[in-house]
Amino acid sequence: MFQARCSSLKMICQKFCVALLHWEFIYVTTAFNLAYPITPWKFKLSCMPSNTTYDFLFPPGISKNTSNLNGRYEAVVETKLNSSGNYLSNLSSRITFHCCFWSEEDKNCSVYADDIEGKAFVTTVNSLVFQQTGAHWNIQCWMKEDLKLFICYIESLFKNPFKNYDLTVHLLYVLLDLLEESPLLPEKGSFQIVQCNCSFNECCECHVPVPTAKLNNTLLMYLKITSGGVIFHSPPMSAQPINVVKPDPPLGLHMEITDTGSLKISWSSPTLVPFQLQYQVKYSENSTKNMKKADEIVTATSLLVDSVLPGSSYDVQVRSKRLDGLGIWSDWSTLLTFTTQDVIYFPPKILTAAGSNISFHCIYKNEKKIVSSKKIVWWLNLAEKIPQSQYDVVDDHISKVTFPNLNATKPRGKFTYDAVYCCNEQECHHRYAELYVIDVNINISCETDGYLTKMTCRWSPSAIQSLAGSNLQLRYHRSSLYCSDVPSIHPVSEPKDCHLQRDGFYECIFQPIFLLSGYTMWIRINHTLGSLDSPPVCVIPDSVVKPLPPSSVKAEITVKIGLLKISWEKPVFPENNLQFQIRYGLSGKQVQWKMFEVYDAKLKSASLPVPDLCAVYTVQVRCKRLDGLGYWSNWSTPAHTVVVDVKVPIRGPEFWRIISEDTTKKERNVTLLWKPLMKNDSLCSVRRYVVKHHTSHNGTWLEDVGNHTKLTFLWTEQAHSVMVLAINSIGASSANFNLTLSRSISKVNIVQSLSAYPLNSSCVILSWMLSPSDYNLMYFILEWKILNEDSEIKWLRIPSSVKKYYVHDDEKHQHDADLYVIVPIIISSSILLLGTLSVLHQRMKKLFWEDVPNPKNCSWAQGLNFQKRTDIL
Repeated sequence: MFQARCSSLKMICQKFCVALLHWEFIYVTTAFNLAYPITPWKFKLSCMPSNTTYDFLFPPGISKNTSNLNGRYEAVVETKLNSSGNYLSNLSSRITFHCCFWSEEDKNCSVYADDIEGKAFVTTVNSLVFQQTGAHWNIQCWMKEDLKLFICYIESLFKNPFKNYDLTVHLLYVLLDLLEESPLLPEKGSFQIVQCNCSFNECCECHVPVPTAKLNNTLLMYLKITSGGVIFHSPPMSAQPINVVKPDPPLGLHMEITDTGSLKISWSSPTLVPFQLQYQVKYSENSTKNMKKADEIVTATSLLVDSVLPGSSYDVQVRSKRLDGLGIWSDWSTLLTFTTQDVIYFPPKILTAAGSNISFHCIYKNEKKIVSSKKIVWWLNLAEKIPQSQYDVVDDHISKVTFPNLNATKPRGKFTYDAVYCCNEQECHHRYAELYVIDVNINISCETDGYLTKMTCRWSPSAIQSLAGSNLQLRYHRSSLYCSDVPSIHPVSEPKDCHLQRDGFYECIFQPIFLLSGYTMWIRINHTLGSLDSPPVCVIPDSVVKPLPPSSVKAEITVKIGLLKISWEKPVFPENNLQFQIRYGLSGKQVQWKMFEVYDAKLKSASLPVPDLCAVYTVQVRCKRLDGLGYWSNWSTPAHTVVVDVKVPIRGPEFWRIISEDTTKKERNVTLLWKPLMKNDSLCSVRRYVVKHHTSHNGTWLEDVGNHTKLTFLWTEQAHSVMVLAINSIGASSANFNLTLSRSISKVNIVQSLSAYPLNSSCVILSWMLSPSDYNLMYFILEWKILNEDSEIKWLRIPSSVKKYYVHDDEKHQHDADLYVIVPIIISSSILLLGTLSVLHQRMKKLFWEDVPNPKNCSWAQGLNFQKRTDIL
């Protein structure tokens, strides 16, 4: 008997297992045609015993007429086996449950049918509970906005009275390529399972990861729900994830009064989605005049509300959803409340450019009454009443003031704006509007390098009044060829990175460049109040070239011609004709430059006259386009001349003679003295001096003196002419001084008076007067010597027109010394006039005279007492 029971039990178990496997196959086979399409709104899952009336089990409002359906879909309801053996004892108590999906939008509970007899085995206790109440769940499924996660939310409407049982939910799913009428059926093992997260209030959330590439594929799934120890299988569901995207709630909800006096509600979408969104805005207004609620659908991320009044409050929320096709509304954003002030300015702040015209509007509320616009007055900084000629009445409550041709705002301490006050006739509210006026005239200068590879643009922000929170940006638009006659700001532009330099300028580099394109550029001032643009300028890189400086610059003083010759080589780029500019000057620490222009593009050299052919000159050359476009290049590397002999000396040296006579030997010696020839006369050096003698007896001969500056010879003839020649590498001096010594010249009396006055230790003033005569004076010779010292006689040649002369001696003497002065006057080449005087160094003495050889040839001045300041000057 025991063996018979075991066999019977084994047979029953085998039949039960076969029935379950057969149901699973039929369940999957019919899933495609019977899957419930997931809607963008919430839907419900309800499971009810088949032997009960629908009217009792379904929630109110559900259609009870299901007779027209093709059959029924029977969900298997299983029991958990327990050790008490209740399963066997209650095996005969089998209940079939019908499970279906329905929604508030479609309340027809669709009961799917098949030809398989559904079987459910439940414990007697739990079966009674479900027979009485049924099992119901709220379900909503959606795709997250990040398009990575599919979510199903399940909320149980059956409150489990058996607290010792936990609610567990599993979701089984498979991603199919297409949903066709006769597709390849997925095997049971192809379903993946995820366990849903359930909370204590019997709400669960299931997460299914979806690859981005499969957003348009079909997601087939069903639920396995365990509640109160009973396991329910839902009918299959299907969805395309891209069609049930639920965006995140909009962010950054913001309200402000616009420039036109409307309330602007704005927001932003948290992330980017591959389709356009629509937005639902619900708001309520509470004002002294009315209370209203509104609900609007918009596609933009903002909404304008008109007729805003002072002292009103607004509550706003926004949500979003896909605009085209299916989609799910996001959750509502956080509630935002906005209250308008008692005085409304629109706009509340204005940022504008100097020279523009702007207007402010205001609505003034005094206590609970809105002031008439005709009684509103305007003030600037509460110090200057704005003339009524600038007022306008917009309507009964809105007043307008206009500021024409504005000047740039002058900062007042920490305030960088002007305060504009809207007042009634008796008082002003403490609130005000802010007016920022900025001078946006910014000079942008560009230059193209000499290699024609880049263009550098510079601009200084110093001309712009600093505005907190603002930033400056160079923007540009490149046209294909040249510039328009009137540059304008192009709607399509690009920003350019600029870097601040040490000199306070911003520098922007365009590389590579298009030489003939027009670059229209301007400076944009970005601020939260708006943006301002400087006047645009258009630059063609080819027109702003700064060439490379000329190369191979050379400078020399031409031999025999005596001109400063400068030569150079023009740069390779640009290929345009160039003009050149030469600057030259005497070399030194601070060169005093002279300029010379060369407009012939073919010239590569220039010859210039210079005053000093024997000086060292520094020369530089630069170039620029001949048509005037572009910039001057940098100056070339300096070139220097070298001092060389360029011509024969202009003249020989000035010289004088000292005659000494030896009475015992009856000889007369003549010593010629001359000063070294200066560079300007020698052009530019002297290699040696040659004295040219001429007498009637011996004729003419030359005597080479070398570099010496004196020569002594014996005077033996009645007349002896001498000439000193200077010789350089080119030849002998062309003009020379000639002196004729003669024994037969008669005495001449011509000096009428001679006066002297010491100014300091190294300077004496001499003046003289001549007697009337018919002589043709050539020049004076002044000799002087420091007495009490073994020093040579010094001398000067003085023009014949001079009647007063300053004698300077740079030698410093540490003791008192007398100054011995001789003033011979040359009347002709053979007539001498000599005067001598002595002056005490740093104190005056009487003038005295001494005899000189051959007094017949000299005229003497009378003695003069220097202590008496007479005949001076």
